[in-house]
Amino acid sequence: MHKRVNTTSFTHKHIRNLRDTKLRRQNIIRAFLFVVFFSIGAAALSGSILFADLLQYYNNRELLKAEKELSNRLKSLNADYDALLQQLKNDPNIIKRVAIVTLGKDDNDANTIYPEATAEQLAAAREALTEETSTKPADSKLPQWLTRCQEPRRRMILFFAGAGLILISFICFGPVKEKTEEKAKSQRVSKNVK
Repeated sequence: MHKRVNTTSFTHKHIRNLRDTKLRRQNIIRAFLFVVFFSIGAAALSGSILFADLLQYYNNRELLKAEKELSNRLKSLNADYDALLQQLKNDPNIIKRVAIVTLGKDDNDANTIYPEATAEQLAAAREALTEETSTKPADSKLPQWLTRCQEPRRRMILFFAGAGLILISFICFGPVKEKTEEKAKSQRVSKNVK
């Protein structure tokens, strides 16, 4: 009364399913490794090729930041001067009070000697101030990897490393051609014939 189950066909199906599952896992791992190696290689390769553009981009970004700070400072100074002009318009006697604070002069003291600056002295002082601001170290916020890539030798190494990673990703982790059962049988038969 018991039906006899064909165990050979069950085991072949089971083995085939296990083999297919194993191949799927291997393909997922291969695809993941391909994406990782190819992405890193492409980033290294493009970084070495586009180095000059990246350097210009970061320098322009720093210049834009400095110009915005200067623009904000000028806006603040304009607002201060506008407020002072408005006060001068409302109260003409404020000039005497502002002159005392701004110039450090006190009109009431007759014994005070005020130094007079010549045009040459003012030009020398202006030149000293401009030299001081131009020699101020620019806080360049270049990424560390970009400063390391400024040497041509390192850019060349980065280029070849990126190209190598791309080649490795295609050679080692590229798509695998699965043999069909017919091709596998024909290869077995041809080996047995020889």
